[in-house]
Amino acid sequence: MKRVTAIILSASLILGVSAVSPSSADAAAKSYKNCKALNKDYKGGVAKDSNVKNKGGKTKHTPHVSADLYKANKKLDRDDDGIACEK
Repeated sequence: MKRVTAIILSASLILGVSAVSPSSADAAAKSYKNCKALNKDYKGGVAKDSNVKNKGGKTKHTPHVSADLYKANKKLDRDDDGIACEK
């Protein structure tokens, strides 16, 4: 009986995990046309990691940290400080 229960439990875990749809973090990062469009979703811009410092000084908003999103929008980082479209 324990063996049957273990098999059923294992099968349900395997099927349950594989049936889960990918989260938004796993989805491909969205590429924006310009900073105005990016700033509608991310007010402070997008940073490639949390250790990046802004070259331009103080900003109004904290940037969203996402390496994949930054990589998709690297062309919008005009001053090459690691933060795209900072405000």
